[in-house]
Amino acid sequence: MRAVEDLDELTRLVYRQQGLFVRFSEGPEADAAQASVDYESGLPLPGLSVNRLDPPRWWTRPLTDWLARQICQYAHLAERAASRTGWILTGKVVGRGPDDEPLLSDIEPVAWLGKDVLDQAQGWYAEYFHVGRSSA
Repeated sequence: MRAVEDLDELTRLVYRQQGLFVRFSEGPEADAAQASVDYESGLPLPGLSVNRLDPPRWWTRPLTDWLARQICQYAHLAERAASRTGWILTGKVVGRGPDDEPLLSDIEPVAWLGKDVLDQAQGWYAEYFHVGRSSA
């Protein structure tokens, strides 16, 4: 599987191909070897928990802004364990997880996220967003 090396390359990929998602885990092979489980309830999930890369209709800011935000929402999972990394995938949405995230089956890996993409996304997110600001 190829690696996406920078945020510009990821933006071009998402422009060209709709229906992409990002996941932070030990990778496609590890995910295929075991069922996904909701950690709090212990219940099995019908698919892999992912974050969508296609922006919703209401998103009027640049695509790069959306991608940086989506990557940063779950990048902490890769930071907690050296064996976890980000990767791009497609699949069939079969439900919603406990945090209303899409759950995918029929997974097709597309690309790894290179370390530079994560660093660039975090820098972009910090520069162009009010990180940590709540609606309250």
